[in-house]
Order: sequence, then C-alpha cells, then structure tokens
Amino acid sequence: MADNKDMPMGKAQVDFICVEEGCNGQVVFKLADCAGDGEFQALCPKCHKPYVLDGALQDKLRKLNNLILALREAEPILGACNVVVATPGGETKVPYALLLTRLNTMLTLQLGDKNVDFHLWIEPASPETFR
Repeated sequence: MADNKDMPMGKAQVDFICVEEGCNGQVVFKLADCAGDGEFQALCPKCHKPYVLDGALQDKLRKLNNLILALREAEPILGACNVVVATPGGETKVPYALLLTRLNTMLTLQLGDKNVDFHLWIEPASPETFR
C-alpha cells in the first residue's frame, strides 16, 4: 500500500449543524486536519461555540479518512467494479465509481449527548478521479 502522506486527497471537508440552541450555524473543517493525532477543535462561525473532538470521535473520522485514501489507491480498478442491484426485471450493474460520485456520504456520530450528522464533501484531486 502506498504511503498515505503521498496520496492526493483533493479537498475533503466535513460539516455539521451547530448544536447550540437557536444557532443552526454550519461548522466546517478539513477531514485531514481532524484525522491527525493531536487535539482538534472546530469553531462555529455563527455563535463561535468551540467543538473539541474527543479521541473516540477523532478516531472515527480518522477511519473515514483512511477509507477515502483506500478508495484513491483502488481508483485504477474501480472501472471494473460494479454493485449489482436486484430488480423485478433481473439484475442491474451499477458502476462502483458512479456510486461514489452520485451518493452523499453522511456519518451520524455522538457529539456530547446528541446524535449529529456529519456530511462529507470530496472534491476530486484530478479531473480523472472516479471516472
């Protein structure tokens, strides 16, 4: 497996809606920034509430980062991979790369005492990514 530090990530960012009552600000940060070993803090741009991600939450986001890196490494074979969907008329092959570009990724994780939806947005590192 290639060294993850040398693999292009493009712009992978995570966002969630601030849980402060009445705020609804959108907290946005780069996935790679929170996937490191050190403490990570994100700030709501609307109410300025700081979010310090605990070790367990950072570990989950680190695993998501590793999953994205694994997909980047597998990119050369994605054109040959399909997901087969059973339909009343038979089976339909859906190219795996198409699923990666058309489905939104969302993780529901515990932030304090609330379940929060973390949305993942990835800008390809190159125009050829996932094609």
